[in-house]
Amino acid sequence: MLSRAVTRLENRLGGQLLRRSTRQVKLTEAGRQYLEQARAAFTLLGDAELEIQGQADALRGRIRISVPTTFGHHRLPPLLARYARQYPNVRVELNITNRNVDLVAEGFDLAIRLGELPDSGLVARKLADEPLCLVASPDYLQRAGTPATLASLREHACLPFILPRTGRIAPWVFKEAGQDVEWTAPSTIEVSDDVLGVVSLALAGAGIAQTYDFIAAQHLEAGRLVELLPQLRGRARPFSVVYAPHRRQSAATRAMIDILTGAARSQPLP
Repeated sequence: MLSRAVTRLENRLGGQLLRRSTRQVKLTEAGRQYLEQARAAFTLLGDAELEIQGQADALRGRIRISVPTTFGHHRLPPLLARYARQYPNVRVELNITNRNVDLVAEGFDLAIRLGELPDSGLVARKLADEPLCLVASPDYLQRAGTPATLASLREHACLPFILPRTGRIAPWVFKEAGQDVEWTAPSTIEVSDDVLGVVSLALAGAGIAQTYDFIAAQHLEAGRLVELLPQLRGRARPFSVVYAPHRRQSAATRAMIDILTGAARSQPLP
C-alpha cells in the first residue's frame, strides 16, 4: 500500500523520490528536498495550531542539534536541562562530534560551530568568545620543570590536537608584546576527533595542553592543573550557533536558539 502511494505521488510530481533495489530503498535528491519541504510544512501547521489554541508554551515535536565535544560536555548540559524543563514535549536529538555536519543533507536544525566561520551560506549568531589557557599537572611540572618562555615550550612534551577538517595540528594561540602569535606545538602525543583528550592526558601528567578557561577552571581550582605562561594569555575563540537560512524554523527550534543566545547575552555560561 505504501509503495503504491509513493508511486502515485511520484507520478503526480513527475519525478523519482525513492531509488529502489532488491537490498535497499534510498532517497533521491528530489526525494530529500521534498521530505525537507514536507517536514517544514507540517511544522508550520503545528505551530499555527498551537498559537490559535493559545498553547504556544506547550511546544511539541523534534529538533536535531550537533555540537562539538567541548560545548556538548561543558556548556550545553545546563541549557539543555533548562530547555527540557520548559518544553517537556519536545524531543531533542543531540549529536556530539567535532566533525562539521552538513545541516541540510543530514537533517540537523542547528549546530554549534567553533572558530571563525567560512562563508558557507549559513546564518550564524555568535554565542561567546571563549578565552584559552595553557595547563599541565603538578606531577608533570615536578618531573619536567616549568617553562618560562614560549621558546622553552619546545623542550617539553606538548599535547596538540589534530583538526578533523584539515588533518593538521591546531596551532596554539598566544598574545605576546601585544601581538597575536600562532605557535605549532611539537607533538609528543597527537589527539584527534575528541579535543577533550588533550585535557585528560594533561591531567594524567602526560604533558602540556592548551584548552578553554571554562574547561580548565575546575581543575585549576582543585589543584589538578597549573596554568603556565599566563603572561601570554589574551586570545580567545568564538562559538556560534548556525542554521540554514532557507529552512523555516519550527517554534521548538526558535526556542532553543533563544535559550542559547539568551544565556550568552545575560552572563558567562556555567
